[in-house]
Amino acid sequence: MALASRTSSRSPRPAIDLTVVASSWLTPHLVRVTLGGPGFARFEDRAETDKYVKLMFTDTDSLIVTRTYTVRRVDHEAQTLDIDFVVHGDEGLAGPWAASAAPGASLRLMGPGGGYAPNTEASWYLYLGDLSAVPAIAAALAALPADAVGAAFIEVDAEDAIVTLDAPHGVDVHWVVDAEHATETLADRVRGMTWRDGTVDVFAHGERESMKALRRALFDERGLDRGQVSLSGYWARGRTEDRFQAEKREPIGQIL
Repeated sequence: MALASRTSSRSPRPAIDLTVVASSWLTPHLVRVTLGGPGFARFEDRAETDKYVKLMFTDTDSLIVTRTYTVRRVDHEAQTLDIDFVVHGDEGLAGPWAASAAPGASLRLMGPGGGYAPNTEASWYLYLGDLSAVPAIAAALAALPADAVGAAFIEVDAEDAIVTLDAPHGVDVHWVVDAEHATETLADRVRGMTWRDGTVDVFAHGERESMKALRRALFDERGLDRGQVSLSGYWARGRTEDRFQAEKREPIGQIL
């Protein structure tokens, strides 16, 4: 999901200019934009499934604003990459841009950076998140070995937000429909699930207060070690992206 920061005219990392090749709506609020063009030759892929790029937009004050998004898929043969955007009408910068993106449009990005990749030595896997985490969860599920076992719990606000994800036969994908987005929704799934033996590898990303609830469920109640869990807040309910970013430096914004 998008985090916001303003940059100066000199980017800290080289920027890559890509072109919109295609776009398609996966659900009423999720659009996939495929980017390619000559600039793809400068894209240095990473092994992580949760790899992210900073997309550069111009706001209403003509300032450059970045939004951080997970790369859903990289196709080296086609020389394209896919980014999935959550769209809520005219809210924000990236969503409206993606909603109207047509072939030939340009987009500048920096990265990628790398985050999580499945631990190949884990006994089983647990994925937790909301719609903002679907690209990273989907990429991780697709990277698991065919004999992997585990579960994924993904919170959405309506049935029409559910998308088909490829996962090993032994990994159960559960879509949790909660229009109220209760803070404890995902944490309660962790508390109520059948806990497997062996070492679990956990990826939990999404709304900030929901992640704090998962922190308690995973560390305090399940007794997991920090090294077993990738836990991060992608956004915060009731906050603009700029405010959310600012709060990451304040006690309210701390997840771990």
